[in-house]
Amino acid sequence: MRHPFDPIPATLRRPVFIPLFIATVLVLFVMNSVGAPLNTEAAPQGIVSYELAGDVPTVQAILESWDGEARVRAGFSLGIDFLFLVLYSTTIAWALVWVSTRLPGRWASVGVWLAWGQWLAAALDSIENAALWRLLVGTVTAPWPQVARWCALVKFALVIVGLLYVVVGGLLSRHRPQSVWG
Repeated sequence: MRHPFDPIPATLRRPVFIPLFIATVLVLFVMNSVGAPLNTEAAPQGIVSYELAGDVPTVQAILESWDGEARVRAGFSLGIDFLFLVLYSTTIAWALVWVSTRLPGRWASVGVWLAWGQWLAAALDSIENAALWRLLVGTVTAPWPQVARWCALVKFALVIVGLLYVVVGGLLSRHRPQSVWG
């Protein structure tokens, strides 16, 4: 199976990954800084609690626990997440493809499928953000809390499985010969 990075010359693959990874970490740091005041009793995990709320009463309690400044921060966080979802999905996909080239047979194919899955996670993240934005600036009604929750759950599952593959596959492939990915 082909992966989305085939057209990129092998000599550029490693040099592109490092700045991509750094940009991902920097945006994550900004999002965590902006989102820190969103941690309340109703939303102990801040924006993540909001993403996973799943029902109207929980969303209402979270929004009521946020003052005007916190709501602005939540809106900014949702906005910057559109940049972050492009960065994290591409960075993880890149790492998945990199590790998959060092693994045999079906394990390599699994990595490529998971790499494509990161862009599915990003698409779900954008749907989740749209649902959360609607709840933030509009009326809190169904089905938006449920849409956000299910998109978030699948997104987190794809990202976690992808990261586990990168870590475990990276450890297992340490003694294998290097591929064109380096």
